[in-house]
Amino acid sequence: MEKVRLDKYLWAIRIFKTRSLATAAIDEGKVKWNSTNIKPARIVALGDRYDIKTPARKWTIEVTGILNNRVAFEEAIKNYVDLSTDEDKLPPKQLSSGFYTGKRISKTGRPTKKQRRDLGGFLSEETEEED
Repeated sequence: MEKVRLDKYLWAIRIFKTRSLATAAIDEGKVKWNSTNIKPARIVALGDRYDIKTPARKWTIEVTGILNNRVAFEEAIKNYVDLSTDEDKLPPKQLSSGFYTGKRISKTGRPTKKQRRDLGGFLSEETEEED
């Protein structure tokens, strides 16, 4: 039976684009085995289940075959079973980049000369009526 490091296996089954990204994710604790952190050099065994968080989505996989080298996607998916829930298969929701600060709406621009005159007339009529 072949021995394959976890980082190399995750790269071979195309969860991560590069092996260094796989290693970094494992080091950061984004890959868990039985809810425990592991090291990139851990040997993958048949039947292992891993919880993986990538920027695109969350994965829960079970190893059904060992790959030593990167192969085509059609071949790669035959070596693991995706046990992720339907919720986890969706990409994470992005927060809007801007938020309401109480100031004027952005990109509306300054008032035109006509709008300023109208506003000035409106404000001066109010002050005259109050006197």
